Amino acid sequence: MPATTRTTTTTTTGHFTFADWQERLIGPEGADEGTAPRLAHAAVRNTFSGGIEAAGTHCEYSIVYVTAKTGSFSGMELLTGRVDGREGSFAVEERGRFDEDGTVHCSFEVVPGSGSGELAGLKGEGGFTARHGETAVAYRFSYEIE
Repeated sequence: MPATTRTTTTTTTGHFTFADWQERLIGPEGADEGTAPRLAHAAVRNTFSGGIEAAGTHCEYSIVYVTAKTGSFSGMELLTGRVDGREGSFAVEERGRFDEDGTVHCSFEVVPGSGSGELAGLKGEGGFTARHGETAVAYRFSYEIE
């Protein structure tokens, strides 16, 4: 009988802060903030603490504004640091929406095969809900390492 490998799912939590947010409008020519729908691109740097420790992450979002205050986004974020003490890097794919009241809902999933170092074989998913004006945003992350 072949040996089986068991993995255990672990859930960890913490907070992240926005270190930088650079957003720019993407076409059509002549569109402004009053035009809807409109596309934008944002380059963001975050700092994570708690179960995920990663300073100065690299994150790129594509954003669709349906109104001036509502819309959806998707993006990729590269994190280098530690997950519950294990060192390495990994990427997450993010999807979310933002509401009229300034609330942002986001879920993310580890990009398969992106874990390196002690995070090789990392699989997982998580999410957060942010409210306009918060300086630190709580996240949850459930993962396993094969």
